[in-house]
Amino acid sequence: MKVPKKLSAFSVYSRRLKEKKKAKRESKAKSKTADLSLVSNDENNAKEAANTSLSSIVNAAKAMDIEESHVSDSADYQTDDNQEEAEIERERFFSKTNKIRKSWSRSDPGLRIRSKLKRRLSSKQLNSFRTIESSDVSQKSFPFSSKAFHLKSASTSAIPSYLNDSRIQARKCFEWLINPFKTEQFFKEIWEKKPLLLKRKQNDYYHGVFSTAEFDTILRENHVQFTRNIDITSYSNDERKTLNPDGRAYPAIVWDNFQNGCSVRFLNPQTYSRSVWKLNSVLQEYFGSFVGANIYLTPAGSQGFAPHYDDIEAFILQLEGKKVWRVYAPADESDTLPRYSSGNLKRSEIDREPLLQVELEPGDLLYFPRGFVHEAKTTEETYSLHITLSVSQKNTFGDLLEILLPQALQTAIAEDIEFRESLPRDCFSYMGIANQEMINPQRYDFLAKIQSLMGKVINYAHIDAAVDQKAKGFIHDCLPPVLNENTKNASIHSGGEKWVNGHIEGSVELEPDIEIKLIRHGVVRLVMEEDTVRLYHTLENSRVYHEFEPQYIDIGADKAPAVEYLLRSYPNYISIDQLPLATLDDKVR
Repeated sequence: MKVPKKLSAFSVYSRRLKEKKKAKRESKAKSKTADLSLVSNDENNAKEAANTSLSSIVNAAKAMDIEESHVSDSADYQTDDNQEEAEIERERFFSKTNKIRKSWSRSDPGLRIRSKLKRRLSSKQLNSFRTIESSDVSQKSFPFSSKAFHLKSASTSAIPSYLNDSRIQARKCFEWLINPFKTEQFFKEIWEKKPLLLKRKQNDYYHGVFSTAEFDTILRENHVQFTRNIDITSYSNDERKTLNPDGRAYPAIVWDNFQNGCSVRFLNPQTYSRSVWKLNSVLQEYFGSFVGANIYLTPAGSQGFAPHYDDIEAFILQLEGKKVWRVYAPADESDTLPRYSSGNLKRSEIDREPLLQVELEPGDLLYFPRGFVHEAKTTEETYSLHITLSVSQKNTFGDLLEILLPQALQTAIAEDIEFRESLPRDCFSYMGIANQEMINPQRYDFLAKIQSLMGKVINYAHIDAAVDQKAKGFIHDCLPPVLNENTKNASIHSGGEKWVNGHIEGSVELEPDIEIKLIRHGVVRLVMEEDTVRLYHTLENSRVYHEFEPQYIDIGADKAPAVEYLLRSYPNYISIDQLPLATLDDKVR
C-alpha cells in the first residue's frame, strides 16, 4: 500500500532522523527517567486495615441479601509511564504514521471486535441491580476543595505525586465518586449493564460539591438566563410543563416559582461553580469523554419531570434533602444503550414494574446506564437538591465508524478503479424495493459486487486517523483545566513578563537546561490534517460548551516528535535540551 502524499513530510523527516541516529543515540540514552511506581508499606497496611474493618459490613450485608464491596484504597496506585529512549520515541512516531494505511484482511481479529464488545442485557441482568448500604464507609472528603489545590512551595518535591500526574488524580476522583465500590468491579459488572445504588449514610460526603446557598449566590451575582441556564418545570396529571419566563433568572422569580411547587433545573453549573468545574474537568480525563452536569432543585411533595430515558451514563449525587427514585429496565433491545434520549413518557407506556425504587439521602449515589427509564419525586417532608453527572454521550464504536467509513470510502474511490466503474446500464430494472423478490441472475451478480466492494473498503480504513478525529472532537468538548496558582506562575497563564510601576518585570529566558512538562496529560492531541500536524488543546476552551471554535496550533511535521516526546515523558519534567529536534533554536522555540 502506498503512503498517501500528505504523509510525505513525515517520511522525509524520518529519513533525516535515521541519518543522525547513530550520532545522537549515546547522548539521548542518558535521559532515561526513573520508574515512578510507588506503593508504601504504610499504604499497604492501611489497605489491609480497611479491608479487615469491612468484614463486619460484608457479613451484615449478606444477612440482608445485599451484595457488598471492599473499599477501594485510593492511595494504592502505580504509574504506567515507563519511559523509552528519545530515539525510539521519534522512530515510533513516524513508523506509526507510515503504517496507518496498511490494509486489514477480513480474517483480522480487529474486524470482530464489535461482536466481542457488543453488550446486551440478558433477562437476568434486566432484573438485577447492585446495592451497597453501609454506615462504615471509609471517609473520603471531596477532593477538590481549595485545600486540595493548596501547595506550600513552588518546588515540585513539595507536590504529592498523585497530584503531579493528572491521570492518577482523575482515577482517584472516580474512586471517591463510587467509594466503597471498586473501579475494576464497576466496569466489569455494572457499567452499561445495570444500576448501582450506594447508601452511604454520610450526610456530608458531598460537602463542597454544590449547595442551595451557592445556587442563590450564582443567581445574584451572574446574568443567568431562563432557558439557556435555568428551566422552571412541573409534572402533574401525566403531563410535563416548562414554565420559563423570558430574560434573566432573577432570584426572586426563581424562588417564587420554587415556593409554588415548581422544580428548578440548572443546566450548566460548571460555567458558574468552580467546584463543579473542577470535578467535571478531572473526570473527563478519566472517562475520555465530555462530563456534563445538571443540578435539580425540587420542592417538597413535587415532581418536575416525566418518566424518560437518557442518552448518557448518569451518576446521581444526592446533595441535600431526599428524593424517591424509580428506575425501569429498558423495554427491549432497541432501547438498550440508545444514542438519543426519549421524549416524555406517559406512565401507561411503562408496562413493567420498577427495577429499583429507593429514597436517596445526602451522601448517596445512584448510577444507571443510558436507556433505563427513570423518574423522581420528593417526599412530603423535605425538598431535594441533586446533581446529575452525565458521561459517554455519543462516544460509541458506532460514532467512531461514522467518522471512519466515509473516509475509507473516499480513499477507496480515489485509489481503486473498481469503485469508479459505471453501474450496469439496466440495474434499475432489477434492483430496488419493487424488485427485491425477483429471482434474477443479474440481481444476484449485482448484490455480490456490492458485497465485494464493501469488503474492500476496510482496506482503506485509516483507523488511527479516525480515532484522532474523534479525539479532536473530545478536545473541543472539554472544559479547560483548573490550574492552581503554582501552575499558573510556572506557565504562560500567569508567569513571565508583567507591567509593574511603569516598567516590565519578570522577563524569562528559556535556557537548554530549563525543565518543562505538559500542564495536564489530557489537554492536547496531535492530529495530522491538511498536509500538516496540528496540536489541538483545551487550554483556551470556554466553560460554556462550544462557545469557541476548536483551539489548535500548527506545529508542522518537524516539531511533532517534540510534542510526542513531552506526552510520553509525562508526568516527568524534561530539559529543553532533551527535545528530539535538530537544533537548539528549534528546541527553545
